[in-house]
Amino acid sequence: MSDHAKIRLYVDHPLAEGERVALSRDQAHYLFGVMRQRVGDQVALFNGKDGEWRAEVVEAGKRAGVLTCLAQTRLLQPPPDLWLLFAPIKKARTDFIVEKAAELGAARILPVQTDFTNTERIRRDRLQAHAIEAAEQCGGTYVPEVAELQRLDQALSNWPEDRHLIFADEALVAAKAALEAAPAGEKWAILIGPEGGFSPAERDRLTALPFVTPISLGPRILRADTAAVAALTLFQATRGDWG
Repeated sequence: MSDHAKIRLYVDHPLAEGERVALSRDQAHYLFGVMRQRVGDQVALFNGKDGEWRAEVVEAGKRAGVLTCLAQTRLLQPPPDLWLLFAPIKKARTDFIVEKAAELGAARILPVQTDFTNTERIRRDRLQAHAIEAAEQCGGTYVPEVAELQRLDQALSNWPEDRHLIFADEALVAAKAALEAAPAGEKWAILIGPEGGFSPAERDRLTALPFVTPISLGPRILRADTAAVAALTLFQATRGDWG
């Protein structure tokens, strides 16, 4: 069998040669009921910490199963130390932002409530599941943490001094040049606002902070989910791991 199995599965379990991994009921249903795997078949496992491992099915049942790790196929490939902060929007579009953030290489995903945010609550566990599924599908070995929703002003008040924040401001131009001119550093974050944009008070506070670089995402006003993808892509191509 090839080192890269067609089926990839995230597991919350240590991975090492000979390690036996028990499946949850949902995972067993997916592998054995949906994908029709049997004893002796092999799948790829990852846990976000130990890389990717080729594993063999040794027990298969309708509600449970066990796999044994055979060999490591990939080392852990962490993304750049990049956070994505975004204001939650409609359910499907929020799901999209989380999925694409995981695919594009965000290390942490932080929903924030701004002055114009319409959503006051999120299901963090559901969004985390979307991040896991995205990592399974895109071949990643790292899963970004989805944090609990917090107010933007609280996030800024507790902001780490050594993390530079890229603020997508629709009033500006020259995004690539602004990113290239930003101070050197390894810890970054991107902030995407809600569908109604940032309030004047939020914009004034952000532009006054020493760790913030405002950028534009082009001459057209983007939807929040499109803006998140555009900003992540621009960062990865300019400062991230696409070079």
